[in-house]
Amino acid sequence: MYKFSTNHYMESVNTLTFDIFGTVLNLSGSIVPRLEKLLRSCKAPQTIKGSEVWTYWRQRQRIEQYQENLLMLGHSGYLAIKKKSLIYTLRTKNIKFEDEQIEDFMSVYHDLIPFEDAVNGLYRLGKKYKLVILSNGEESFLKYLVEKKIGIDFHAIFSAEMVGQFKPHPSVYRFAAKNLNLEPNEIMMVASHSFDILGARHSGFRAAYINRYN
Repeated sequence: MYKFSTNHYMESVNTLTFDIFGTVLNLSGSIVPRLEKLLRSCKAPQTIKGSEVWTYWRQRQRIEQYQENLLMLGHSGYLAIKKKSLIYTLRTKNIKFEDEQIEDFMSVYHDLIPFEDAVNGLYRLGKKYKLVILSNGEESFLKYLVEKKIGIDFHAIFSAEMVGQFKPHPSVYRFAAKNLNLEPNEIMMVASHSFDILGARHSGFRAAYINRYN
C-alpha cells in the first residue's frame, strides 16, 4: 500500500505562493464587527447578524468572480467585486442602505489585520522558501497591505489583475510560474480556500490547505 510522504511531496518545492485574503489576513475578524455597525445604521432587523451576512456575502463574491471568468466579462477587480457582492447581499436580505454608507464601510479593507499565527509563520517559512503573494487583490492594494499590515519582505507580488482573470483560472498560476522562472512543481500554493487549492493543483503546483473556516 502506498504511504503518503510529506518529504517526497515537498522535495521539489522552493517557493511558496500565498493567498492573503482569509489565509494571512483575518477577514471575518476584521470585517464582521464593522459589518454589525453597518447593519444597525441601516436599521436592519436585530435578527440579522453580521456573521450571517458575511457568510452569504463571501459566497456571492465567489459567484461574481466565477461569472466574470466564465462569461469573459473583463476584470472588475477585487474591491469592485466585493462592493458589488455586498450590495447584492443587502438587497437580497431586504436591507435598505444609502450609497454613502457603502462607500464609508468599504474603507474597512484598508484596516485588515493578520491572523495571530500568520506573520510569525511567514517569517519562519521565509528562512527556507521564497515567499510570494498570489492574490485576487489589486497590485497597489496588495502592496499597501504588505507594507502597512503584514510587514514581511515578499520575493514578489502577483495580482490576478495582471492577467485579467480571477483565481482559480489557470492563467493566474501559469503567469506566476512563468514570471518566477520556475516549473509548477517547484511552487506550493498556500490558501484557506478550496477553489484556490484546486486551481493550483490542476496547474501543476503543489498545494497546502489552511483550515481557517473550520
